[in-house]
Amino acid sequence: MEYTINNLSKMSGVSTRMLRHYDKINLLKPSRVAESRYRFYGQEQVDILQQILFYRELDFSLEEIKALLSASDFDRGNAFISHLFMLQNKRERLDTLILNVTKSITAMKGEISMSNQEKFEGFKQSLIDENEQQYGEEIRAKYGDTAIDESNANLKGLTQEQYDESERLRTLFEQAIIAALEIGDPAGELAQNACDLHRRWLMVFYPAYSKEYHMGLAEMYIADERFKAHYEKLAVGCTEFLHKAISVYCKN
Repeated sequence: MEYTINNLSKMSGVSTRMLRHYDKINLLKPSRVAESRYRFYGQEQVDILQQILFYRELDFSLEEIKALLSASDFDRGNAFISHLFMLQNKRERLDTLILNVTKSITAMKGEISMSNQEKFEGFKQSLIDENEQQYGEEIRAKYGDTAIDESNANLKGLTQEQYDESERLRTLFEQAIIAALEIGDPAGELAQNACDLHRRWLMVFYPAYSKEYHMGLAEMYIADERFKAHYEKLAVGCTEFLHKAISVYCKN
């Protein structure tokens, strides 16, 4: 069976404008284009669109989806298993946030008391899930499941004061590394102070800190484009500079 672009739009809920955009970026090409320039989609394209929508629901970018779907080892069955796992996690996270809002409303009415710790249930799990989705495979392969599970458990147990301190340290580190980059000396005092702030920030989430762990992260920062992009947002050249600075720091 074939579907016109209008029929596929009505069936899927994806606008014809968006379907044309998917065609333009080579994410979802029609099975054929008639002489009249009408686009037609077959079963294969319907199945691909379903995958796209699952990934979009899980907050993947179109660039990430394109890379996943075009990978030589892409398997539709494995993709469904992955979708199910991530959607279940998302549902659990949303259930926790819904409960948080409900309890907050009840607490505001004076019907129950709510601890400060309870007020942040769900948000820390969102951070864990986001990190797992973006970097989980790499960091688990490098450091093992036990270390990462312990780090996640530690994050879940953070008090609001500890979380606020982590955000303060992160901000100070980012300010320091940007200033050090302008000077250009990774072994300089400012760069090494930035690395020490980076260490203190890491220890909030992973108390079992070691120089090997710190250096391993620095290697991942330059080897993985996602980590690199994160630090390049601070300043161009920041990732390489931070790697050099941490290398000096961990040798001292």
